[in-house]
Amino acid sequence: MNETLHLLVVDDEVGMRLSVERALRHYSVHLPDIQNDIDFRVSQAESGEAALALIDADTPDLILLDYKLPGMSGLDVLTALQERKLDLLVVMITAYASLETAVQATKIGAFDFLAKPFTPEELRATVQKITKHCMIQREASKLAEERRQIRFEFLSVLAHELKSPLAAVQGNLFILRDHLAGDTIQDYDHLVNRSIIRLEGMKKLIFDLLDLTRIESGQKKRVLTDIDVCGAAHQSIETHRALAAEKRVTITFEGPETLLMKADAGELEMIFNNLISNAVKYNKNGGAVTVAIQELGPTLSIAVRDTGIGMTQAEVSKLFAEFTRIKNKKTMNILGSGLGLSILKRVSYLYGGQVQVASEPDQGTTFTVTLQKEPLPSTAGSEPTTTVV
Repeated sequence: MNETLHLLVVDDEVGMRLSVERALRHYSVHLPDIQNDIDFRVSQAESGEAALALIDADTPDLILLDYKLPGMSGLDVLTALQERKLDLLVVMITAYASLETAVQATKIGAFDFLAKPFTPEELRATVQKITKHCMIQREASKLAEERRQIRFEFLSVLAHELKSPLAAVQGNLFILRDHLAGDTIQDYDHLVNRSIIRLEGMKKLIFDLLDLTRIESGQKKRVLTDIDVCGAAHQSIETHRALAAEKRVTITFEGPETLLMKADAGELEMIFNNLISNAVKYNKNGGAVTVAIQELGPTLSIAVRDTGIGMTQAEVSKLFAEFTRIKNKKTMNILGSGLGLSILKRVSYLYGGQVQVASEPDQGTTFTVTLQKEPLPSTAGSEPTTTVV
């Protein structure tokens, strides 16, 4: 991608200004780190006063500024630029190169120092350095702004997700306090039960959020051991028996008696719990869930099929973003954090895995997770730390 930076050369010698323009006319800086080629649009000013007027009218990105100018000096121009707080970089040019001058110019905002006389090659090398710094600085500012925006959006969504259950619990407590539901304690059982359900939903949201944060930050300690995947599946199935019984949903297992893989027990539990929990919650009363495990050479697949409400392709495409829950008439009374599938995707990544979804409205959904049986090597800062036992 090509981008053009505006470079202003400020010098009282017309020959110097023209030689700079000629040297940069067909010159471009290639920056592979940000996949950019930078060209230059050069403008000129013969004095400090003219430079400031041009800067106010058409702010440059880079300035080559002569130290000794008629009227305002280069240092005076630097001081004026500091007061304007503009996003630009300045290289001081002077025939009076000295350490004292360089230090003084740097203190009031100059990025670099170039002594006269200089060759076109020396000029281009200095322009290349200042251009690289300028673009990296801008990329860093852009990333910082994106992070601020993401953090703002994240906190807004989190506040929204917590506000509704908190308001519901608060409303129930007001009814309890003012004895508005009846005269016997049994009249308030439904309020207590609804409050407990809401609090459980908030607790799950917080725990899911902590899991997601630990996974993404690399702070989660991984202990990899030989684990029986089928045994982990049976354990998760038993954990969800009570929830399934409430909806008269049957859960069956298909697969070998045992299948070993090197894994972290907690991560494997996250995978099964998210898959089976969703299959039960989004199922129909009297429906069925099947947990199928299959060995595929160096990988294994975990498929969880349900006979539930299903999804459209448009809904499937939105599934794995944080705090995303499919909201329609069929799901309005189903509680969830909106983080489970995002966690599932990230944990699967740690095992070189992928998640596939096949779904039909009113027919059911199948989530298939494919995992490598041997763990991927950890990379500091990008994955959780790993201990193989």
